[in-house]
Amino acid sequence: MGGFFGVASKNDCVPTLFYGTDYHSHLGTKRGGLTTLSDSSFIRFIHDITNSPFRSKFEDDIARMIGNLGIGIISDYEDQPLIIGSHLGHYSIVTVGVIKNAEEIAKKAFKMSGVHFSEMTGNEINPTELVATLIDQEDSFEAGIKNAQEQIEGSCSILLLTREGIYASRDRLGRTPVIIGKSEDGYAVTMETCALPNLGFNVEKELGPGETVLMTAEGIEQKTAPGEKMQMCAFLWVYYGYPASSYEGINVETSRYKCGAALAENDDVVVDIVAGIPDSGTAHAIGYAAKAKVRYSRPFVKYTPTWPRSFMPQQQNIRDLVAKMKLIPIKEITQGKRILFCDDSIVRGTQLRDTLGRVYDYGAKEIHMRPACPTLIYGCKFLNFSRSRSEMDLAGRKAIQELEGDNVSNVKEYADPDSDKCQAMVKKIGDKMGVTSLKFQRLDDMIRAIGMPKEKMCTYCWTGKTL
Repeated sequence: MGGFFGVASKNDCVPTLFYGTDYHSHLGTKRGGLTTLSDSSFIRFIHDITNSPFRSKFEDDIARMIGNLGIGIISDYEDQPLIIGSHLGHYSIVTVGVIKNAEEIAKKAFKMSGVHFSEMTGNEINPTELVATLIDQEDSFEAGIKNAQEQIEGSCSILLLTREGIYASRDRLGRTPVIIGKSEDGYAVTMETCALPNLGFNVEKELGPGETVLMTAEGIEQKTAPGEKMQMCAFLWVYYGYPASSYEGINVETSRYKCGAALAENDDVVVDIVAGIPDSGTAHAIGYAAKAKVRYSRPFVKYTPTWPRSFMPQQQNIRDLVAKMKLIPIKEITQGKRILFCDDSIVRGTQLRDTLGRVYDYGAKEIHMRPACPTLIYGCKFLNFSRSRSEMDLAGRKAIQELEGDNVSNVKEYADPDSDKCQAMVKKIGDKMGVTSLKFQRLDDMIRAIGMPKEKMCTYCWTGKTL
């Protein structure tokens, strides 16, 4: 998906920018970039971080950077930050989100005199460059950002590094968080609050949906007021948010404990140990074990020093290899045991099936699977979790297709956990995975565990419903 960080400081901001951006490394592993603005010029570095940690690629660069203002990004796939020269002046820009109507916006732009785009691999237009084009259509940064937010279908949160300061804008429906932190030396803007405390910042303000502010070392000036409607991605708390972070005042780790407890409340299976699929399933499992009063254990451990996150590589065979190499089973814990696993979700299910098969190979007697969210049956329309995902690759959709063929009359019937169709889908998924039992979290229990009002959260990937 990607994540950004920005600093407006009374003194040199480079160390803070470096470490603050690095705290978003769990959100993407393709590209990293930093830009600072000194009195004289922009200084920018961009690196491919596919096979190397962000820190190792930028350690030498930061010695050559200087400035009191800076922005950083860890991106899904496109090179960022960009440095733009326009009638508004020179500025640097980073974005997070997905533009579903990019082709339509580009066609409109081509009709304007002198507009052109550089192409990425695969003939794609860099979405951040597209956003910059929308901004440059207006007479001010404030109006330009508003124009971009109004035209974009999907979501787009934006940071602009200008000589005035840093413009920070949250996507129109607040699907991703944008948070301002304050220190004695100035202000920072982040998508993860976990980036703030070790750098000396306290949470000062969370931007509302579509809100835009101008951040300087002296303060924050609201440029566009927030909208009334919010559709924050519920998956932030269940899966891809960092455990130490909080959004809308709700901590990720705490929510995952509650999700696990909710799973246990609705379960009567008898097991010897409860375990999590690391890392994001771990807190769910701890919550389940505490509620069920069953011993928590680790039947395999994750080897993290050299293996990146497995969901990011585009090729399925590489994702599967990475998943296998980094999880090491422990025979002494698995042999002869009835094990209940909690995971954040089942997306495709291929990696999980192979992982659980290895646990069986090491002597597990039973394996019970408890995902912390309902069955995913719709591909996300609003954020980039994995660029390789097709909706029909989802384990839920594959099961539906096997049950009904290619002509499915009403997919939404499968979203009802009490329906016969949903039960048949879950059984089909469980049989293919080879588990003793499979039971998904109910949507109402997941929402209750998170603690946000349902109308303020996006649950499209489970229900197929939007505003």
